[in-house]
Amino acid sequence: MSKLIKLSSADIIYHLKLSCQIPTILEAIATSRIITEFATQAGIEISIEELQQAADSMRFTYQLLKAEDTWNWLNKHYLSLDDFEDMAKTNLLSAKLANHLFADKVEPFFYAHQIDYAGAVTYEVILDDEDLALELFYALKEGEISFQEIARQYIQTPEIRRAGGYQGIRYRRDFRPEIAAAVFAATPPQILKPIITPKGVHIIAVEEIISAELDEQRRTQITRDLFTMWIEEQINHVEIVAELGVSV
Repeated sequence: MSKLIKLSSADIIYHLKLSCQIPTILEAIATSRIITEFATQAGIEISIEELQQAADSMRFTYQLLKAEDTWNWLNKHYLSLDDFEDMAKTNLLSAKLANHLFADKVEPFFYAHQIDYAGAVTYEVILDDEDLALELFYALKEGEISFQEIARQYIQTPEIRRAGGYQGIRYRRDFRPEIAAAVFAATPPQILKPIITPKGVHIIAVEEIISAELDEQRRTQITRDLFTMWIEEQINHVEIVAELGVSV
């Protein structure tokens, strides 16, 4: 028979204080109130159909495909159906406010920062020895060795070694500045001359440069990023006072 442990609201709040989570929670509450306030001022409304779609989207996100799954999930998180509906409403209100504030700002922002949204498909090996890196670089240029052979020999992480040093699609912000400059100036397919950083000596193969496009996924991302920056600015201009003897 399992032992029953009863926890009060005071117990939970005390644990949150000791785990230093209170500031994060207060900021989340303030964010919700800011969104509600500005959405009301903007006259943003949510229809029953929109709320139902948002709730269905949440169920899909959390893989709540059956009624039993939904009830188990709600019980696990101490939520009621009304709470679940409030979550869906908050998410939808946030999305609609973001679109209201920034829909007409996405395109100019994208073209002003287009260089940051180009992607590069690269392979990378990091060595400790510059002389060895140069030797391998020239061997690659002469076709005396393949990049996969270098990766198998010098990469320690099994998953990356098996993938031949594949780094996936990365954006300018994902690289150190000195590496980004070389990568995005390359003419693929191209092996870059070894680049020295505090991490070591990088041998990088640039397979492809992917031009930035303003598709729906990118538009959604930029809208979300601009909205996040706006929320942070709003939070910086408010004082959050909680009835816990804590002022943030």
